[in-house]
Amino acid sequence: MNYPLQLRFKILALAPQIYVQDAGGQEVCYVKQKLFKFREKVEVFTDSSRKSLLATIQADRIIDFNANYAFRTPEGVQIGSVRRRGLRSLWKAHYEILDGNGQVAYDIREENPWAKILDSMLGDIPIVGLFTGFFCHPKYSISRQGSAVMRFTKNRAFLESSFNIEKLGDLPAQDELPIILSLLMFGLLERSRG
Repeated sequence: MNYPLQLRFKILALAPQIYVQDAGGQEVCYVKQKLFKFREKVEVFTDSSRKSLLATIQADRIIDFNANYAFRTPEGVQIGSVRRRGLRSLWKAHYEILDGNGQVAYDIREENPWAKILDSMLGDIPIVGLFTGFFCHPKYSISRQGSAVMRFTKNRAFLESSFNIEKLGDLPAQDELPIILSLLMFGLLERSRG
């Protein structure tokens, strides 16, 4: 993939949608979250035409506090999952990316929790909330055994949510898709938290 990747959340839509483009402006994938499901289900397509399904992301339980979100190919093969670290994630976001065997492969950690809190608090104030996207930029690092391989950053934006995924280090090619899927689900979950 041609990094950095840009994620744009469509604001005026009933179901949450994400458009993902690479550094050259080419569409990498398109995400549409299903509404009115007891268990969270997200479909990831190769592009916004929604003709070719790339993967699905589905929660293993109804209440998502400690849910495990499994990634499956269109054939139903599980290629990994992501889970929130429960109470540890209340103050500072902490998620684990698991491989296809259920072993922790990577961590997603919030770099500065104050940025998210400021963004969330100011975002609720009328008129001021329209401009929080210009000066609050939460950042999250994706690491393996303490070594950062990617960074997920909220961009400056007006009336929309936009994030970048930067590649910081080397990682195996087979790990890229599970990490990207983890960050898509992470973006959906954290966006609702602030």
